[in-house]
Amino acid sequence: MLRRLTTSRHLAPLIAGLGAMLCITTLGSLSTATESSIWLMAPFGATMVILFGLPESPLAQPRNVIVGHLLTTAIGLSVATWMDITPWSMGLAVGLAVGLMLLTNTTHPPAGANPLVVMLAGEHWDFLLMPVAAGAVLIVAFGVIYHRLVSGKPYPQRWL
Repeated sequence: MLRRLTTSRHLAPLIAGLGAMLCITTLGSLSTATESSIWLMAPFGATMVILFGLPESPLAQPRNVIVGHLLTTAIGLSVATWMDITPWSMGLAVGLAVGLMLLTNTTHPPAGANPLVVMLAGEHWDFLLMPVAAGAVLIVAFGVIYHRLVSGKPYPQRWL
């Protein structure tokens, strides 16, 4: 019965939207509860589309979500450390991020924005741990629990 409801053409998008809402709300609440730590960044909103709307996609799998976000953020931070922030350095960082995600089989399209976020906001290396690493791990954990308890969709398809 749950399986039939969650695959309904009209109900499935609502269930995906509910999952995205609850996940972002949880991360935002953690920001409020910890007072000094941020748990949200814009690319996480785009991750919600893939994780809750297309959980069977290779791009939504834990390795892609976590490593994709970590890798691209590290690239943005590295380029920002060694170069001034210019259109060329931002282009270089995004290009390296895309190439490295493809090369390592960790492609996660929302993570392609991370170098821009890092460079435009003037973030430092602690940003890699909070919100990126902590947030990506919590998003995946939330996705596993949500899909098993609510959506009825198998997630993850693979861990590595």
